[in-house]
Amino acid sequence: MGDSNYVKVYNSRKALAHSLNDTKTAVKQLNKLVTAILIVITVVIWLLLLEVATTKVLLFFSTQLVALAFIIGSTCKNLFESIVFVFVMHPYDVGDRCVVDGVPMLVEEMNLLSTVFLKLDNEKVYYPNSVLAMKPISNYFRSPDMGETVEFSIAFSTPVSKIAHLKERIADYLEQNPQHWSPIHTVVVKQIEDMNKLKMALYSNHTITFQEYRERNIRRTEQSLAIKKMLEDLHIDYTLLPQQVHLTKLDKI
Repeated sequence: MGDSNYVKVYNSRKALAHSLNDTKTAVKQLNKLVTAILIVITVVIWLLLLEVATTKVLLFFSTQLVALAFIIGSTCKNLFESIVFVFVMHPYDVGDRCVVDGVPMLVEEMNLLSTVFLKLDNEKVYYPNSVLAMKPISNYFRSPDMGETVEFSIAFSTPVSKIAHLKERIADYLEQNPQHWSPIHTVVVKQIEDMNKLKMALYSNHTITFQEYRERNIRRTEQSLAIKKMLEDLHIDYTLLPQQVHLTKLDKI
């Protein structure tokens, strides 16, 4: 097992430990809340049984509770939504890489009422769970092996035989790197532009998810450089169309 695999195992175990710790913290917070509510209900029942509190007294306190509920109703709603989000929906765990509002972020801390994310530049972002419950969240860690797209352009005059040879070279490259890429891929011509350029694309599949963002970028770079070398070896290039140049004579001052 290589050093990179040891690092992945270490990071996974570390993330699992943090996730379990944060889950325990959220459960403890919920347990304290439920305990407090049960204590209040128990005290009210005992007061009724001992006839210490009359219905008039309870009615008075009920009206006060209604007024209080009107004041903190929004807070109670957010609390309920957060509880459902953390314990029922549970779209991520600590250490998962997610996309929220189009921004890829790493889950660093998960509490009962809020979640702390870490951006790629290590900027921390605090999101209330009640707000996250209303947003679509992508989770790379729970996704299957993900796809990659590399686009490039070649000259319109490139022979079809060279394009076929290029496809063979790409297939060989993917088969020779099974630890990084699935052999299933597609090379397509996306567009013919100005009868001068063929816009092409390679669609391939990683053997990982984009949870490891750095590893994904390294593999994509290696694949792009490999395609560059194939194009050079096959003498496939692209040149711009001749451009018109207009010269104007400036009068001397």
